[in-house]
Amino acid sequence: MARIVVIGGGLAGLAAAAALGGDGHDVEILEAKPFPGGRAASYEIPGLSTGLSIDNCQHILLRCCVNLLDFYRRLGVEDAIEFHSRISFIEPGGRISTMKAGALPAPLHFTGSFASLKFLSLADKFAVARALLALRRERLRRTDLDTISMLDWLREKRQTRGAIERFWHPVLVSAINEELDRMAAAHGFQVFWLGFMATKTSYQMGVPRIPLSQLYSESNWASMPGVKFRIRTAVTAILASGSRIEGIECGGETLTADHYVSALPSDRLALLAPKLGIEWSRFEPSPITGIHLWFDRPVTALPHGSLLDRTIQWFFNKQDGRYLQLVVSASRSLITMSKKDLVALALKELAEFLPGISQATLTDAHVVKELKATFSASPGLETYRPGPGTIYDNLSLAGDWTRSGWPSTMEGAVRSGYIAASHATARLGGPSNYLLPDIA
Repeated sequence: MARIVVIGGGLAGLAAAAALGGDGHDVEILEAKPFPGGRAASYEIPGLSTGLSIDNCQHILLRCCVNLLDFYRRLGVEDAIEFHSRISFIEPGGRISTMKAGALPAPLHFTGSFASLKFLSLADKFAVARALLALRRERLRRTDLDTISMLDWLREKRQTRGAIERFWHPVLVSAINEELDRMAAAHGFQVFWLGFMATKTSYQMGVPRIPLSQLYSESNWASMPGVKFRIRTAVTAILASGSRIEGIECGGETLTADHYVSALPSDRLALLAPKLGIEWSRFEPSPITGIHLWFDRPVTALPHGSLLDRTIQWFFNKQDGRYLQLVVSASRSLITMSKKDLVALALKELAEFLPGISQATLTDAHVVKELKATFSASPGLETYRPGPGTIYDNLSLAGDWTRSGWPSTMEGAVRSGYIAASHATARLGGPSNYLLPDIA
């Protein structure tokens, strides 16, 4: 078995380590932060009266995220994910519409609940139905979907303003963390096909019951004794000679291995390995803002909801209706706002959707701005995303920004880790394929 160093303990690095460690390799994970998980992590916030460990932002998955679910199974934490079969859309004023699968087979399983959606007009519904039929027909035929925006395609399909703003926007912007006019149509197609049309259950939303970092805690790696963690260990140099990596400098020492896997963000890897031949400037970030609110009493009984027509896009009920986590994806407009102003905006908007807010008292609040939450899945970017191979024989690349076949999601990150692990084992003379195929 080989010794392998994984640089970066986010989901991509953890997935690579789980695949390689599961095959008996000795794997050392180097993570600069004091906890694993990268941008999908949890930690304690000094000064919060709750004393709780919070997720930096709410992360969810769908049942179509087969590789992420496989990763959770490897760690024995799949039961920590609670799946929901109802999606609630809430209008200002509090009116709720629900989408759920019905008796018809896929892709017609939403027919009944879609027809009953109150927030879409009849014209909106006809427009959406027409576009979904076109999406099913064109997804394998069109060759320009990576070069046009999703908004371009929706306009081509004569979508109404209501259909775009109240149906396509809430689903896609939250799934891909980018605005429709900046999002490659290929990614929008993928989300709707795999998440909402391929099977009757693929849309079901999985929400972790426990803080994110508990999903990856070192105790969950007991079945892979060859996997070791070095936390608070930042890599300061990648030492190369000719076509090989000779070592990694970190923590005042040099580590050597038979093979190396980089699971670093693109901007960090650009500083450490600028000669990889990657066009680093192509990878622009897209931010996410998470707003955590604690109240003195329950303000909702819903587990979550999509909030229409306002800045706040989703809320998640984290603790008996007393603790809500709000999410704003592609939140460029909020970057310069203060915590005070963001909390005030959140309370004002929430009161339009949840009547219980007016009787409740806010007891604590925290705001997390992830300025580099994901890369911007823009038209034309796909050709610049690198695969796992590099100019160095013993270095494989992982990371949600690499060519995983998915946009920047938890599934995309895990896919990239599995792809890098497969590449590493092939280089080491024992090829394995860890990647599971998409559901359709």
